Amino acid sequence: MSAQATIIGLASLFVLMASANSQSASPSLSSVPPSAATPVGNLDDRPALEAFFDGAMHVGMEEHHVTGAVVSIVKDGKVLFAKGYGKSNLAKGTPIDPATSLFRIGSTTKTLTWTAVMQLVEDGKLDLDTDVNTYLKGVKLPEVFGKPITLREIMTHTAGFEEGFLGYLINSDPKAQIPIETAMAVHRPAEVSPPGSMSAYSNYGAALAGLIVEQVSGVPFNAYIETHIFAPLDMHYATMQEPVPVRLAPYVTTGYKFENGGEVAQPYEIIGGFRPAGSGAISALDMTHFMLAHLQAGRYGDGQILKPATVELMHTTAFQLDPRFPGMALGFYHADINGRDAVGHGGDTVYCHSDMLLLPKDHVGLFLSFITQDSRVRERIEQAFFDRYFPRTAPQPPRLPEAEAINLAAKYAGAYQWTRRNHSEIEKVLNLTTGLKVDALANGNLVVSGFGQDPLQFEPIGDNLYREVLQQNVQVAFRTDSSGHVTHMFFNMLPFMPTERAPWYDQGSVWFTALGVIFLASLGALASTYYRWREIRTMPAAEKRAVWTAALTAFWAVATFAVLGGVLALTGIDGLLERVPTALRVGLIMPLLLVTLTIYLIVITLSVWRRRFWTVGRRIGYSVMALAATLLCVFFWQWNLLGWRFG
Repeated sequence: MSAQATIIGLASLFVLMASANSQSASPSLSSVPPSAATPVGNLDDRPALEAFFDGAMHVGMEEHHVTGAVVSIVKDGKVLFAKGYGKSNLAKGTPIDPATSLFRIGSTTKTLTWTAVMQLVEDGKLDLDTDVNTYLKGVKLPEVFGKPITLREIMTHTAGFEEGFLGYLINSDPKAQIPIETAMAVHRPAEVSPPGSMSAYSNYGAALAGLIVEQVSGVPFNAYIETHIFAPLDMHYATMQEPVPVRLAPYVTTGYKFENGGEVAQPYEIIGGFRPAGSGAISALDMTHFMLAHLQAGRYGDGQILKPATVELMHTTAFQLDPRFPGMALGFYHADINGRDAVGHGGDTVYCHSDMLLLPKDHVGLFLSFITQDSRVRERIEQAFFDRYFPRTAPQPPRLPEAEAINLAAKYAGAYQWTRRNHSEIEKVLNLTTGLKVDALANGNLVVSGFGQDPLQFEPIGDNLYREVLQQNVQVAFRTDSSGHVTHMFFNMLPFMPTERAPWYDQGSVWFTALGVIFLASLGALASTYYRWREIRTMPAAEKRAVWTAALTAFWAVATFAVLGGVLALTGIDGLLERVPTALRVGLIMPLLLVTLTIYLIVITLSVWRRRFWTVGRRIGYSVMALAATLLCVFFWQWNLLGWRFG
C-alpha cells in the first residue's frame, strides 16, 4: 500500500479519498504559527522545528483520536529531528520513544521488499525484464494476454492484477498464518489488463516479489531482510516477523479503535502470507537509517546495501500515466508537493498510518506514523510541514478562458471507476460505492464526487488538465482515444491508481436505481396479496398458485437483499479483511433460491397471459414482479453474488 493506497485494500482506499480533500480543509494545522524569530524554511533551527511539530501534533492528535505518533527527519546525512508523542500503550502508560517504539509501517514495507529485489538484480540473480515464472518454483502466472509478467511491471504496479482481500489480507490470529507461497497460490487474483499497459496498485504483486526473493536467494523472506538490510543498516528495532520476536515484544505499539467515546485496544495486526507487502514494524530512528541509505547512494555508515547506480535507477521514473504528472519509479513513487519532487512510499494498516518521503535534491527525508483509524491526520500534518518549510515558489499556470473552458467541460462529465478493483470475486460488490462522478459546471469547471468526504471542484489549466480550485497541489488529467472520447482520468497524487470511464452496467447509480425499482415492485406485490386476501382464498388452484408464487418471490427478493446487506454492514470492512463470516456463506444460498423462484415465476407468468386468468391490468402488474425478480437475479450475477466466489 502507500500513503494513498493501503494495506487494507479497498477499505483504506476510502479513507485515502477523504484524506486528499482534507489537505485543503485543515486550518487548524496549517495555521500553526512559526516562531517569530525563525524564517520559513529554516529546517536547521531545531527548537523552532520542535515547536512546530509539538503544536501540529497537539492539534492533530486530539482531532483525529491519535493515541501515539512519531516523526523523524534526516538532512545532509544525519538525523535532524526525532520525537514521539502520546503513548504506545494506554493501559501501561508507556510513552512513545522514537528510538525503540515499533510502529506498523504497512505498505512502506514494500520499499524494503523492492530493495531486496534490487540487491538480487545487482547480484545477477534476477532480471527486471524476464518472465517472473522463470524465478517462481511453485506458483506460476498464466500468460492471459499472450505476454509474460516481469518484475519491472510488478514494481510499477502495471502487472494487470485485479484487487483482492476478502477474508485473508489481515487477521489477528498468529496461528492462522500461512507461508507466502501458499498465500500466492490460494489467493492469486485474476489478470485483467495486459502487462505494462495500465497501473493498478497490487499487494499481491509485492508479496509475489517477496516470494521471488525468498526462492531465488534460498533464504526465508524475513531472514533475508534481517540479514541484508536491517543488519548492515544497524536497524535493531525493526522486524518483518509477526508477532514480533520476543526481544522486541516490549516495544510494540498497541493499535486502538475509537468507539463508544473511548479508545479500545486491538490485537496485533497479522499480514501473514502477504507480509512482503506490509508486515514491517520499525522504530522511527531505525527508519532514518533506511532513509539515509537511499539518500546517500545506498550507504549508511560503513554499510552499503545498494550500488549508487541501483539507487538512482530505483528512484527514476519508470512508468507515467501522464507526462505532466509524477510517475512510478521501481517500487517507490514520485509526488509533487508544493512544486518539489518527492520520492517515497506510505503505508496503512487498520490502526496505524505512516509515510516516508525523500527529497533527494534537498538531502532531506521525512518519516511520520500515527496510531489511529483516521489517516487524514497524516496528510494534514505532512502538508502543514511542507507549507512551512518547503512552500511553493513557482507561479501556477493561469486558468483557461471561460469560453474555452465551457466548450471543453461537457466531454469529461460522466462516471469513472478505479482500475484498482475486483472483477471476478465477491469483493466486486464493494465497487458499487467506490465510483467517481464528474459533473460540468456552467462556468466550465468540473466537480468530482466520490473522491473524499466532499466534492472537489477543478478549473482548467491546459489540454485535458485541471487543477483543484482550493488545494492547487491536486490536479487531474484526462486521456482520450483517437476519436477524442475520454477513456481515463488520472490524479497527480496517485501515479499507481488511475480511473477509467465506467460503462453503464458498472455504475453504482444505475444499480441503486434498479434496486429501488425492484424494492417498490416487491412491496407492491406483497401489498396486493395482503389487500386481496379474501379474493385469493376463493380463487381456483392455478390462479392461487400464481399469486402465492409472486408473493413468495417478492418476499424472498426483499429478504435476500436485506440479509446480505445486513451481514456486510454488521461485519464491517475491517472484519471482512480477516475472515469470511459464516453468516455471509449461509446467506449466499438465498440468491440461488431466488433464481429458482424467479424461473418458476416466469413460467407461471407466461401461463397467466396464455390462460388469461385476470384482467390485462392485473396481468401487467403481475408481470412487473417477474421482471423485477429477473432484474434482481441479474444484479446478483453482475456483482458476483451468485455462488461462493471467494479468493
